Amino acid sequence: MTSEAPPFWWEKPDWRAAMLAPLALAYGLVAGRRMKSARRRKIDAPVLCVGNFTVGGSGKTPVAIALAREAQRMGLSPGFLSRGHGGSFSGVHVVDPDHDGARLVGDEPLLLARQAPTAVSRDRAAGAERLMAKHGCDFLIMDDGFQSAHLHMDLALLVVDARHGLGNGRIIPAGPLRARIGDQLLFADAVLNMGEGTAADALVRRAARAGRPIYQAQAFPVEVERFAGRRFLAFAGIGHPEKFFDTIAAAGGTVVKSRAFPDHHFYAEDELAELAETARREGLTLLTTAKDAARLRHEAPAGFLDGLEVLEIDTAFDPPHVPRLLVEQTLDAWHQRRVRK
Repeated sequence: MTSEAPPFWWEKPDWRAAMLAPLALAYGLVAGRRMKSARRRKIDAPVLCVGNFTVGGSGKTPVAIALAREAQRMGLSPGFLSRGHGGSFSGVHVVDPDHDGARLVGDEPLLLARQAPTAVSRDRAAGAERLMAKHGCDFLIMDDGFQSAHLHMDLALLVVDARHGLGNGRIIPAGPLRARIGDQLLFADAVLNMGEGTAADALVRRAARAGRPIYQAQAFPVEVERFAGRRFLAFAGIGHPEKFFDTIAAAGGTVVKSRAFPDHHFYAEDELAELAETARREGLTLLTTAKDAARLRHEAPAGFLDGLEVLEIDTAFDPPHVPRLLVEQTLDAWHQRRVRK
């Protein structure tokens, strides 16, 4: 699978962005019109959407998982709604993380399903109904889908990567933006600035001027002591693989060699063989992301998985009460919606 985000999207605008400007203008107009005029289906449960302004990795999935954990601590039974990017399932399917493969349901749903019931469906309303009827879910977290405008959102949290921001600031296909910023902020309830960096500062200021609350969060590795002092061949097929490599270094590990693949990449047999042989020859430990491991679990040779380490990521919010606040605000909006019926 090829990457969604060409490298020039994350660089200063150049001739490629300029050539694609007419298409980007048309795309932005259509996306904005859809968001403003769509009839969003309302379901009988609170819906919290975790989206982003751009195509590419902003850290949505770990944030969605952290919110589900908070909902569970509050006595709720959350479920996830996902389109299942990279998967082939065309109907409504509740993910079985022990038996489903990423080619069927996508890689991110496999991670979500380890935390709570996860429905994969292009029709997110149908997925919500399945989770409510068959799995007792009473709080729904939509991982992505903000711009699709199919389902009413009681709260929409947009995540932005502090290190990469909005890339070149252009709309698809000239850049990574899914729609014009103004159109997206109309439907956003809050913005989460994820990680460290200044690339998103201008967006954060604009969102604040629009009256949107701004929250901060940071991804951090779980069991960080496992990586200190060790030497790795690190590989990843995610939106911004350099963040993964930097996280290993911050945890005290040494990335002797690194391999970056396209986002949502399905590994060929010869690619895995080359990785394993290079690691063996140079005395390195293979290390990858949880998302990559989800894709490999049902496809890689058993011997490859036996020698593979996985970096698990969690999310820390600043201040720590932000997840509870977001869940409570979603519940409040849902109650108000029911009163107005």
